[in-house]
Amino acid sequence: MKKNSKIYVAGHNGLVGSALVRVLKQQGFTNVIGRTRSELDLTNQLEVNQFFEKERPEYVFLAAAKVGGIHANNSYPAEFIFSNLQIQNNIIDATYRYQGKKLCFLGSSCIYPKFAKQPMDEGQLLDGKLEPTNEPYAVAKIAGIVMCQSYNRQYGTEFFSVMPTNLYGPGDNYHPQNSHVLPALLRRFHEAKVNGLPEVVIWGTGNPLREFLYSDDMARACVFLMQNYSEFQESRGGEHVNVGSGIEVSIRELAETLKDVVGYHGKLTFDLTKPDGTPRKLLDVSKLHRMGWKHEVELREGIRLAYDDFLQNGGIER
Repeated sequence: MKKNSKIYVAGHNGLVGSALVRVLKQQGFTNVIGRTRSELDLTNQLEVNQFFEKERPEYVFLAAAKVGGIHANNSYPAEFIFSNLQIQNNIIDATYRYQGKKLCFLGSSCIYPKFAKQPMDEGQLLDGKLEPTNEPYAVAKIAGIVMCQSYNRQYGTEFFSVMPTNLYGPGDNYHPQNSHVLPALLRRFHEAKVNGLPEVVIWGTGNPLREFLYSDDMARACVFLMQNYSEFQESRGGEHVNVGSGIEVSIRELAETLKDVVGYHGKLTFDLTKPDGTPRKLLDVSKLHRMGWKHEVELREGIRLAYDDFLQNGGIER
């Protein structure tokens, strides 16, 4: 990418999209564009094609998606598979049709089997049954990976996919039911502190292990791969790349860290009647490390930065 290349960030107001815009501008890219939902309906193929025909972006970061935690995935499975398939199909195809040079598709670590060998390397895709609670979302993301590979094979495009671990950071979704575990807990600890509540209740046993990555680190990895990944392209149209920290913590350890950063002094209670989800999810990020990229922001520092943003912006729900 050149500093004046036209770069389209789909989902530029979301967690990863806003981080991509920040990182791109920090690195000196001057022609970064985005559209809000009211300006462009990404599930509408005609609107997407008209946008691409007019703007002709050279590089595309596909960070737009319908996302949520266990509760949201359980409650809205049809919306999760339909919306995500529509969005990614429209943007991937339009990038090809209007001569985009390169596309980065953002997936999710939930593409891997529920009981995948740990840590999960890229070769374990479709190697077992998925976690039922987020299967519709995972199937949509798997379809996006295969679509990028298929376009590369048939049309000679340079589309690649990245599979991030659990992400958090400025601009996160702090909705009490529809957000992911870290921002949901951060909000609960903050509200418990402000309201003087004696305890915070957490779903499950607290034993599942999770890996977390600060959103700006994810953005830096995407920009790095956009500039370098063609040198590492593999067979079958290019294999996806895991992006994470390579470090895991239990939900209990995460809760204790959040409690400490927020400054809450009440009790932690684990509701054993609620599901844990996947018991362990750690990405094998050795492939990305071999390319020369590693994360910069450690978990406690990242949580502090996220909490500062939460306080400054009132925990805006996006």
